[in-house]
Amino acid sequence: MLSRTTKSFDGVRIVYSVSGSAESTLIFVHGGMSDRSFWDKQHAYFAERFRVIALDLAGHGESGQNREVWGIPEFGRDIVAVMDAEHVSRAVLIGNSLGGPAAIEATVLTGKRVLAVIGVDTFHDMGRTMDADQILETAEEWRRDFRGSMDKMLGLLLHPDLEPALYADIRDRMSRMPIDSVCAMFRGFGGYDTAKSARDLTVPVRGINGDRFPTDVQVIRRTLKDFDAMVLPHTGHYPMLECPDEFNRQLEKTLRGLAIY
Repeated sequence: MLSRTTKSFDGVRIVYSVSGSAESTLIFVHGGMSDRSFWDKQHAYFAERFRVIALDLAGHGESGQNREVWGIPEFGRDIVAVMDAEHVSRAVLIGNSLGGPAAIEATVLTGKRVLAVIGVDTFHDMGRTMDADQILETAEEWRRDFRGSMDKMLGLLLHPDLEPALYADIRDRMSRMPIDSVCAMFRGFGGYDTAKSARDLTVPVRGINGDRFPTDVQVIRRTLKDFDAMVLPHTGHYPMLECPDEFNRQLEKTLRGLAIY
């Protein structure tokens, strides 16, 4: 696995990892407050068949913190920067949590270079606009009580009987994001329409979700006509960490179903 860097549209340094050398590329995009290491167990599994790329979005992991305008469209442009740096012409974008809508933004920008988008515990519904006032209040809650906000969020995202060591590892890694970047990220969600860019997609979208939140396929198909999803039982927000072997099998099955594998 090689570590490389490039610059996003606004000059922010983006760090990413690459395995394999095939033309067809799987690009893994983490969620908020996570980093590219959340996908480490996918590199070894898929690198013999694909080129595998996982990136740190701006403000996350080893990437730069000096972003001035934050939002999901800007995260999408981070993905495009990596695609351009690696001359990617055939990609499947795989995004966890906010990485899902960021992948949609990147797909709209890159057109035929993306073959499909696969969401990982995201796309539970489609069409909400994120309330700006509520988002601002959330950001301020994080600034006032980082530890309490982290425990509250993970309590919603993960099953209570998750292995304690894994919970502690996830919590530790997510706690490394500087609070200023955390707050800027949350504020950047305000007013985002989860369906606006999705309506412009011409590629299939699939989901591999946990069961902490219901996945309403019929509602999503009002926006994404070529959409389907499967739900992993008793799995939370990070299936690539909670049940990596099963997740890899289901991702492989999804890719085969799209005639990409």
